[in-house]
Amino acid sequence: MGLLTNKVERGELKPGDHIYTYRAVFAYSHHGVFVGGCKVVHFKPEHTLISPTLASSSSSSSVSELNDSSEAPCSKFPDCGYKQPKSGVVLSCLDCFLKKGSLYRFEYGVSSSIFLTRFRGGTCTTASSDPLQTVIHRAMHLLQNGFGNYDVFQNNCEDFALYCKTGLLILDKNGVGRSGQASSMIGAPLAALLSSPLTLLIPNPIGVATVTAGMYCVSRYATDIGVRNDVIKVPVEDLALNLGIKTLKKKRKAFDTSISR
Repeated sequence: MGLLTNKVERGELKPGDHIYTYRAVFAYSHHGVFVGGCKVVHFKPEHTLISPTLASSSSSSSVSELNDSSEAPCSKFPDCGYKQPKSGVVLSCLDCFLKKGSLYRFEYGVSSSIFLTRFRGGTCTTASSDPLQTVIHRAMHLLQNGFGNYDVFQNNCEDFALYCKTGLLILDKNGVGRSGQASSMIGAPLAALLSSPLTLLIPNPIGVATVTAGMYCVSRYATDIGVRNDVIKVPVEDLALNLGIKTLKKKRKAFDTSISR
């Protein structure tokens, strides 16, 4: 595992791996679950998607309204781009998922020390992955049933892949989601804000930068699904039935009660 990312070759992939690639000159990363056969299940905003079924049955004008300009039809796999209506979960071939970008594998079960050395969020977690067959089952089930509405902070592509790998959901829907990438976006400004008074106490700019970086890493670590205590394991069948937050809390209460006995 590299210091910043974990770049891999295609031949190293196993079905059930959580993979990602960078977009817009490393400005952000896009995540998905490799399900084998050169196919990836991933999650993205609905308005950038178009299904092969819709493309064959709709007029060209209506298709252009739904299809993002960067999404060209795949010439290799007829089922590339498959999705259910009004769903952001899509099946793509690996080439279309990567869009000529490099391939990286998300790491699970890393130690806290390794996690803190990975300065960029969205590359690893201290949480353990479930068996690969379970991961694939979740991804394929959600391809047919959806994963709710896309939200860049609370329900994005990394959140989708993390759920497929772990089955974990966060009880508090008012805070940041499972995504390490979203945590980084929030953690960096927060760390800078918290460390700003230290400029009066630490005249050395290097010292202030070091403290800021430390606060940033700690804030990221605190939101990692492997260490936070507001998560609960939810079967994918319940998730697909739009399990509400109240039901989640009841399940968590019942779980805590059973543990205390």
